Amino acid sequence: MPLDPAAKFVCDVAGSLPVPWHMPTATEARAAAKTHPRDRFVTSVDHIEERSIPGPHGDIPVRIYRPKSATPLPVVMYFHGGGWVICDLDTHDSVCRDLAFLVKAVVVSVDYRMAPEHKFPIPVDDCLAATKWTAANAASFGGDPALLAVAGDSAGGNLATVVAMRIRDEGGPTISFQGLVYPATGSPSDDRESYRRNGTDYFLTHEAMVWFTNHYLSSEADTDNPYFAPLRAKSLAGMPPAIVLTCEFDPLLDEGVAYANALTAAGVPCEQITYPGLIHGAFGMDDLIPASWQMQTDLAAALRKALHA
Repeated sequence: MPLDPAAKFVCDVAGSLPVPWHMPTATEARAAAKTHPRDRFVTSVDHIEERSIPGPHGDIPVRIYRPKSATPLPVVMYFHGGGWVICDLDTHDSVCRDLAFLVKAVVVSVDYRMAPEHKFPIPVDDCLAATKWTAANAASFGGDPALLAVAGDSAGGNLATVVAMRIRDEGGPTISFQGLVYPATGSPSDDRESYRRNGTDYFLTHEAMVWFTNHYLSSEADTDNPYFAPLRAKSLAGMPPAIVLTCEFDPLLDEGVAYANALTAAGVPCEQITYPGLIHGAFGMDDLIPASWQMQTDLAAALRKALHA
């Protein structure tokens, strides 16, 4: 399918604005990421609370979204994307509001430490600590710790499935489901076809993924660590059921599909959907790319089915 016209417009506009991965420092990259214009309708949520929770590297800020309910609700841990370097709670505020409303679940958005100031595995440690804290304390904010999912987009999708893997390997708490949106599951050095086909001109580039990865990792040896690249895991058996959403014009397309296939081969129930004409970053851009709203409704439907069954 051709590139979606609205997605093409986003690519063209992005090309005329400061590009984060062309910035010399992470601080400048984070500032550049905020220059992309947005004018998005904000979904109303009954209650939003900011908390600071303990972690192995210091306190971790979280933002908790809770729809109105007289009974405890399932909980979705959400880890934002941004290449482990950029974005924050505010850039993904609308996504978390939408998920809380559509899934009818408490959403806990995690402001994990980012690279290069905090390299791998510190962001993983933060997300794992936040998930374990949530399982232990969900009742304090109207959540049901027995119904706990992890979700995220891009680097956040990577962190979501890595947290599920760490929990599987270390024992508890129970994760009911994984919602993975174009997750990074390999390495830019893997030379997959989608990197060659979609590595330029489609918002996220091969060059950008190298930039992000170099900021995140301390050494080349880290690329073989399954807690960075889940496709390197010796086994995916025992992982939670999942949905993996990918986009046609995304460098990460092939590794997302490969990861979904690997989960299925390991006996893990996994649904995989590729969205024709869409680009990396489309998730949450429904104000700019209307067709991308389907990604949010599909993710929400999968989470709702898993958590409210």
